[in-house]
Amino acid sequence: MRIGYGRVSTRDQHPEAQHDALRAASCEQVFLDTASGKLARRPELDKALLSANRSGDQLVVTKLDRLGRSLENLIDLSNTLQERGVDLVVLDQGIDTSSPAGRMFFQILGSIAEFEHALMSERTRDGLAAARARGRTGGQKPKLGPRQVKLAREMYEEKDADGKRAHTVEHIAQEFSVSRPTIYRHLAKP
Repeated sequence: MRIGYGRVSTRDQHPEAQHDALRAASCEQVFLDTASGKLARRPELDKALLSANRSGDQLVVTKLDRLGRSLENLIDLSNTLQERGVDLVVLDQGIDTSSPAGRMFFQILGSIAEFEHALMSERTRDGLAAARARGRTGGQKPKLGPRQVKLAREMYEEKDADGKRAHTVEHIAQEFSVSRPTIYRHLAKP
């Protein structure tokens, strides 16, 4: 069975061209999303993937960029389809994973994605090492400085005339514009 999938962005709301091309390609069912490709949830793609679930089925798209949000996402989708025995057909680029050339194309894309991931990891490690060499460590800056921690601790330990705490943790947190857990975390430190 040939299942068609198309996507139009919200600013380019003319799905007719993709719909017509998919019908002309003999797709028995056509699913169209109207959303940005960057959105993780694409309900019509989910339906198309549920329909194209048997060996020998084909998922047909007009252009590759209509299917995936990124190269990595395309590779993941391709692997999912391959595991099911479902072929991917891209009309405008002439890609068909049922042919040896189409499978080779996706293997090359997979290699490029893996290479890109390795380069990003290497750059991240190099950047962290350079930052450590300059004395910087990762993580967020503390919400309270040493002077503020000292003042918060003094406020917490301050007693009123009855011997009760003069300030609640809630009051101290409001005074420093932080959350109660932040105050508790600093009070717990020696």
